[in-house]
Formats: sequence, C-alpha cells, structure tokens
Amino acid sequence: MILEGRTLAQSIREPLPQRAERVRQKLGRALCLCAIGSTEDYGAYTYLHKEVTAAQALGVKTQIFKVDKNTPSQEFISLVKKLSQDPQVDAILIPRPLPAHLAATDYATYLAPEKDIDGMSALSAGHLFLCKTWAEIENLKGFVPCTAMAVIKLLNYYHVELPGKEVAVIGRSSTVGRPLAHLLTCQNATVTLCHTHTDLPRALKDADVICTAAGAPGLIKTSWLKEGSTLIDISTNWQNNHLCGDATATELDARGLSYSPVPGGVGPVTLAVLLENIILCGERKPL
Repeated sequence: MILEGRTLAQSIREPLPQRAERVRQKLGRALCLCAIGSTEDYGAYTYLHKEVTAAQALGVKTQIFKVDKNTPSQEFISLVKKLSQDPQVDAILIPRPLPAHLAATDYATYLAPEKDIDGMSALSAGHLFLCKTWAEIENLKGFVPCTAMAVIKLLNYYHVELPGKEVAVIGRSSTVGRPLAHLLTCQNATVTLCHTHTDLPRALKDADVICTAAGAPGLIKTSWLKEGSTLIDISTNWQNNHLCGDATATELDARGLSYSPVPGGVGPVTLAVLLENIILCGERKPL
C-alpha cells in the first residue's frame, strides 16, 4: 500500500478558507503570518515561499524577513522579540536550518508560544513533553511541530495500528525525530529512537513501523525490514535532479511493503497542518 498524502492534505485544507474568513470577521482584519527565513539554504527558502504562497491563498497577510551569515545575532533576536510582541502579528514561522551563529542564540526563548505555529520554542516543547496521553496532546493550547504531527495524521488516516506496536524513528532532531517519538509514545507505541550511532539493521528488524528523517538517500535497505512493516519516509533529498527519500520506492515495491512516497507523502500533509495552525492562531486569539 502506498500512503500518499495529497488526499488527506486536501481534506484538512478544504474547510480552511471558511475558517479564515470567520477569523477575519472576528478580528476585523486579515490574519498576519511573519516568517524569518535563511537565504543560504536554497531548499528550505524555496519551501518557505511555497508555504507563504499557500497562506496568501487563504487571505493571510504575509511577510518574509531574510537572514544570512551576515545578519547580526542581536538584530535577529530583536526581530523575534518585535514580532512576538506585535499584536498585529498572529503567527510566526522560523524554518530551519538557520545560519550557525543565529541557530546558536536563544531566539526561541523569545518566541511567543501562541504564535509559534511549528512548536519550536522551549515552552512549546515543554508543554508537549509533559503530555503522557493523546487526549492531553489534543487539549494542548500551544502547537506541535508540523512534520511530526503530519506523520501521526498520515498513519491514523491509513489505519496503521500503533498501540503496542514496535516503532523505529530514525533521526533525533528537535523539530522532527524527538517530538515524533513522543507523539508515537502518546499513541501507545513502543518507540526506538535511532541516530548515527545506532545499529540500524538490528534496530529495524522487529519494527512494525519505521519513520525515517535521516536525510540520507538510499540509507534504508529493504533487507533490514520485516514482512508487513510500514515505512514513513519523511526526508526530502535532492539526488540526480529529482526528489527522493531515505528509501528506494522500487525496492519497497519489490518487497510489497507499505510506504509513503517522496514527494507526495508526508510533505503535503505537513503544509496542511501548518496552514491549519495559522488559522488556529486567529481562532484562539481573544478579542
């Protein structure tokens, strides 16, 4: 089975224009999204423009602030503070990677959690990791990292059983791997969090579900996977002039394994979740 994400993404996005209009009437103005993006990562900056364009289609006012290796750290921090404190700014997005000197700052400390649509601040992460059950996740007033939530939505949409199952997550980033592992635990899965020092053939041999976000084309060998397992490929790698994930689709097809494709799997769902989070910023905003 191929777990394509476009159908699910469309179902999430379908009611958003009406919800955005209700928010506009409530606030007496359009929702406002501000993004701070690094121009030094072509892929991330290109995807940011795609996100902004999709938000504009919902009637959201948008603005991108560019940063690079020459941006002073204090200027970056001041911008985050300014946007967080501005009552006319409803949602803030700061895609990673950032230039190293900016990433090393404590900028997320100043990011208002009610505007933090990708759940990247320490406060947002803290609220997430205090949750033990899925009901607690659903009752969060903040936001969960969009890609991690998109994976859960995709698995649930295709009725992939998680309670009691063995799940391996490859990648321990604060934006995908670690929050995803926690969300899966809250879905009552037993999770192994893998990284560069993990013996992957051993870690994956008993996994019912594998979620890979390593960013390494050809990393996953189908010989490591057991029959009947499901692979969620989160990575978007550029190789030989096309996008691919960490696994090879033809090899997965040959084994008859279920998997999400790249492109067209987790990516569209991630964008839909992000757009819904922008709307939620306005819906939750007190008058």
